Amino acid sequence: MKGTRGGSFVKQAAILGMAAICVRFIGFLYRIPAHHLVGDEGNALYAWAYNIYTFAIIISSGALPAAISKLVSERIALGQLKNANLLFNTAMKLALFLGSIVGLAVFIGADWLSTIRPYPQSVLAIRFLAPTVIIVSILAVFRGNFQGQRNAMPTALSQIGEQIFNVVFSLLLAFIFFDAVDLGPAVAGLGAGTGIGAIVALLIVSGIHFTQNSQVTKTNNGYFTESRFEQVRAIIKTATPIIIGMSIYIIANIVDMGMAADRIYASGAFTEAEVRGLVGQFTGKFILLTTLPVSLSMALSQAIIPEIAAAHVTGDKQAVRHKTNMALRLSMILSIPSAMGLAVMADPILRLLFPRFPDGGVLLQFGSISIIFLAIVQVLTGVLQGIGHMGLPIVGAFFGVLVKIPVNYFLMAVPEINILGAVISTILCYVVAAVVNITYLYQATGIIPEVKDTFIKPLIAASAMGLVLYAVYNTLTWIVPSQVATIFALGVGIVTYVIFMFLIKGLKTQDVNSAPLPAKVKSWFSGL
Repeated sequence: MKGTRGGSFVKQAAILGMAAICVRFIGFLYRIPAHHLVGDEGNALYAWAYNIYTFAIIISSGALPAAISKLVSERIALGQLKNANLLFNTAMKLALFLGSIVGLAVFIGADWLSTIRPYPQSVLAIRFLAPTVIIVSILAVFRGNFQGQRNAMPTALSQIGEQIFNVVFSLLLAFIFFDAVDLGPAVAGLGAGTGIGAIVALLIVSGIHFTQNSQVTKTNNGYFTESRFEQVRAIIKTATPIIIGMSIYIIANIVDMGMAADRIYASGAFTEAEVRGLVGQFTGKFILLTTLPVSLSMALSQAIIPEIAAAHVTGDKQAVRHKTNMALRLSMILSIPSAMGLAVMADPILRLLFPRFPDGGVLLQFGSISIIFLAIVQVLTGVLQGIGHMGLPIVGAFFGVLVKIPVNYFLMAVPEINILGAVISTILCYVVAAVVNITYLYQATGIIPEVKDTFIKPLIAASAMGLVLYAVYNTLTWIVPSQVATIFALGVGIVTYVIFMFLIKGLKTQDVNSAPLPAKVKSWFSGL
């Protein structure tokens, strides 16, 4: 029974995870030429505009996919199919209203938003991103409804389509508008590509929805039909804590950029352009590379909310425990070796990806461990939200940021530390949030994460991988160019990790069997 329950969940998470990895990979292909075009300073300008856009998305619709997937899955589990369909329609009207209000506010306030910190050249990018808020709000409802039905494919397809069009048009428009003296138009071109990608994603999910229309039904399994007011109240009640928690983290990112501009410059050791370059390293390299491996954890968090919600509402405590431990274990199987690989290969990876702007390796060397704690936070946030404790992750986020701000303030003003202070504060932020979430998980459910299979075995295999990576890379650099040595060493490292995981029984047959892999691949793994 466990295998069945876990298999369905893992397949949904795997679909979302593979889509997220594809999206991130395509994003790499985009960020590298984009970085070549606008450099560290232009990347800082875009990051400021994009953080404002992200905050607007969070306020208008950021919580809707999680909230709607939870509410829809609960109603489907209880047989309230009519209420599930009505909820989708109610959420769509609410999203359109909120998206329009927030998008208009961002567009009108773009001048002020671009001058809160010394990034006035970002004003055009903010204005180009503002209309996308409305599109993404509608898109969020479609995705949340599909996830509540435990159908991850429409979300995955729309994410890939969105990113492809985003990359193509962002680069094209940035190149057309590029001006070496004024980077503002080129950065705005990057923002316009984001909107085009969102339009394509909306066309994909709406097309699938109106073709399938799987939730149009008159049956409610004996339950009363909910009113619009009750459904709006349920959506707001569910979404508000999620919005607050997400807002805390994006505010922390905005604080990082703002404090960096003030505190590093206040040290007197750097010019304004140099400060923007350091911020660009943090946002365009550290944040970009450390969030890539967490794609699976984000997918697990998305997939686990409707699964946990359905198990919780039907009183299946065993399923809640099983899926929580499986999600954490799968997350750590990827996150721990990723952190090790970035720590060991930081400089070679940056030279491979950003040959014109390779600085910033020290940020990855010190900060790669944040991957592990961010992954824990994301998975447990999904679990806590799934069992109805929507507000508990907010506490972890709040205390994490409460630690982050003073650490930023003091460390970034030290010339020898500068932007590394933001990396250190990020690690502490996620450590605190992870500890708080684990504590609340135990208090709410009595679940204690499995330490041996979840953390120790991946750490042992990742340590062996790290030694192999270091030895292979440093040996090959005497024979072949650094870029070739980097690619080959990473390939050998991945194989080493997988072999060690099987040797110490860190990968289980049920993990392989429940994953959406070809039969031949499953049989090969089973024979190891």
